[in-house]
Amino acid sequence: MRIGLFVGSFNPIHLGHLRAAEEVREAMELDLVYFIPAASPPHKSADGLAAPDHRLRMAQLATKGNRHFMVSDADARRAGRSCTVETLRHFRATLRAQASLFLMMGSDSFAELDTWKDAEEIIRSGSIIVHSRSATGQGERSPGVLAALQRLGYIAKSGYYLHPSGQTLNFVTTTYLPISTSAIREKLQQEKSARYLAPADVLDYIERHGPY
Repeated sequence: MRIGLFVGSFNPIHLGHLRAAEEVREAMELDLVYFIPAASPPHKSADGLAAPDHRLRMAQLATKGNRHFMVSDADARRAGRSCTVETLRHFRATLRAQASLFLMMGSDSFAELDTWKDAEEIIRSGSIIVHSRSATGQGERSPGVLAALQRLGYIAKSGYYLHPSGQTLNFVTTTYLPISTSAIREKLQQEKSARYLAPADVLDYIERHGPY
């Protein structure tokens, strides 16, 4: 089984997240994609960050009806700062041994991956999929990404990259949807409509529970 792990703040989850996950799933022939809201993202400001329970519930509402999408509370229930390596350890310990893990991230995150806690273990624990939502789709050729490829020891193959550990790295360009979580929160705070930026069930939840 091929399983994608999509870790993020999802503050709130929106259509850009969902479309990127769907296109990555299709391109990489993933059986499942787990959306994993991070309780306390180390590279994000806590300002305006909804409680983990709210973001977890919104992710569940957003993904219902897609049999390939699952939501995990592995990070939301963990105390302290969220670390990707801990997420990978959790899935390695709980999934069947034959499952192949694919960690999904944006090009900006990949460019600084070597600064993450236990980065070498992350790389050796699963393959990586870098998805780009940029208008140009040039994430693979950006200077930061190229430098990271060299620092981390990836070797170019035909259509993908290979790490000495045997894990792979693939780049997938997804549809450019210029939607941001901060823009959605700003609209909500200004009592403007965020309709068609996030799923209707998510916006209904926000209206009822007021996480922002």
